[in-house]
Amino acid sequence: MTSVPTTPASGSRMGAGTASLPRAGRSSGAAPLKNNHYQLLQVVLFWAGAVLLPLGLVVIVLGWYGAANTPYQYDQLSYLVSGGLLGLGLTFVGGFLYFGAWLARIAADQRESSKRLADTLLVLADVTSRAAALSDQGVDTDALPVTAGGGTTVHRRDCSLIAHRDDLAPAGADRAGLTPCRVCRP
Repeated sequence: MTSVPTTPASGSRMGAGTASLPRAGRSSGAAPLKNNHYQLLQVVLFWAGAVLLPLGLVVIVLGWYGAANTPYQYDQLSYLVSGGLLGLGLTFVGGFLYFGAWLARIAADQRESSKRLADTLLVLADVTSRAAALSDQGVDTDALPVTAGGGTTVHRRDCSLIAHRDDLAPAGADRAGLTPCRVCRP
């Protein structure tokens, strides 16, 4: 019998071994924003929104303060236009940029989640292929005939009628006097 050398998989809990599994996504930790345009976009949108939103609120307050402290109506109108409308525009643009940063963050998280899922599926495929290579060389163990306790009915091991039973015994080659199950039909 040949043994398959086992190395810990890259995503296993056994440790960070060096496996020869392909990785769906690799990132170097040296410069996180270098050649990562999505993360750079998210940072720029975040800081632009974080600056413009409160700046718009400050401009609105300054426009209100100027309009409230002048007795002339033509001065109040200029404060309303320059302070109120400009401040309102800066507030909306800052809010939209901040919302865009949030959407960029969600997209980056989704991309990372997809990469981790792909890595996990690769590890799972490797584990199942190794388990299939070490199993019973093609024998379907669930299809082996068994009897439950001292019963006289032959079942498949995966029959739903005996799935909860712990006292299963192999039926063997001499099935004289045993009746086949009508559910699983061994």
